[in-house]
Amino acid sequence: MERKHLEYFLAIATHGSFTGAASSLRLAQPSLSYAIRALEREVGAALFRRLGRGVVLTPTGEALLEPAQQVLRDFTRLQTAAQRVTGLVAGRLDIVAVTTLAVDPLATFVGAFRQHYPGVEINVADPENAAAVVEVVRRGQCELGFTEHGIDTAGLEVHKLPEEQLFAVLPPTGVAPGSGALPVREFAALSMVTTPAGTTTRTAVDTVLAMAGAPARVAVEIAHRAAIVPLVLAGAGATLLPRRLAEDAASLGAVVAPLDPPVTRHGVLVVPSGPLSPAAEAFKTLVTDWPSGGED
Repeated sequence: MERKHLEYFLAIATHGSFTGAASSLRLAQPSLSYAIRALEREVGAALFRRLGRGVVLTPTGEALLEPAQQVLRDFTRLQTAAQRVTGLVAGRLDIVAVTTLAVDPLATFVGAFRQHYPGVEINVADPENAAAVVEVVRRGQCELGFTEHGIDTAGLEVHKLPEEQLFAVLPPTGVAPGSGALPVREFAALSMVTTPAGTTTRTAVDTVLAMAGAPARVAVEIAHRAAIVPLVLAGAGATLLPRRLAEDAASLGAVVAPLDPPVTRHGVLVVPSGPLSPAAEAFKTLVTDWPSGGED
C-alpha cells in the first residue's frame, strides 16, 4: 500500500468526487482512478459508491478513513522529525478552532509562529461547535484544538488561553451609553442576532443574559457566523463579540460598548496526551509561553 494511494483516497473522500480530487491533486483523472482501483484490490473491497456525479464512501471506505489519516500524519512526523536538527523548515500543522478563537487569539499565534517557521504550512479547520473540537483532536484528525473553557476534555492535555473581554455590539442607530459601558440589564432587553444553541457565540450571549435573569430575545438565529455583523449593521438586532471582532464591527459603523459589570471569557488549547509532531510541539510551546496563558 503506497502513501500516495492513501493521499488520493483522502482527497476523493474530502471532495466527494474523482473530478474534484484530481483537480486539487493536479493529477489526470484516469491516473487517479487507476490508483484507487489498485488500492481497492489490496483492501479487497470497493471504497467508493457512485452517486450522481459524485461518490460516497462505502462501509469499507468509512472504516479506512481514520487509519489513513493517522498513517499520513505518522509519515509527516517522520519527515519533520528528521529535520529537527536544523529547525522546522517544512511540514504541515493541522489545527481545529471555533470561529471566535480563530480570530483571536489564534490569528496572533499563527502570525508569530509563521515568523519563526515560514516553511510550515498551517491548516485551520472549522468545527460544528466547541465540543466537536475535542472530538477532532481525540480522533487524531488535528493535533491542536482551540475551544471553549468548560468542555469535557478528558484524556487530553489542556492549556488556558489569554482572557478576553466581551463587548456589546449594536446597530449604527443604537444609542451609545453615556458612561461608556452598557449595563447588562439594558443589554438583556435588546433583541439579539446570534448563532444556534450550543455554539460559542450563543453560549456567551446566554451567559450574559443569565446574569441579568432575562431570557434571550432572539430576533435572528443564523448558523453563518460571518453574517452576524452585517445583520447587526443592517439593524436586525444586537450581539456579543470578543474585542477584535467588536473593533472590526465598530470600524464599519456599529455601536460598541463594554458591559457593566465587565464580562470576560477564556478558551483553552487542547492537545493529545501522547507525542506531538515537531511543528505541533513548537506551536504548543509558543502558546503556553505567551503572556497570560498557562495551565488550566
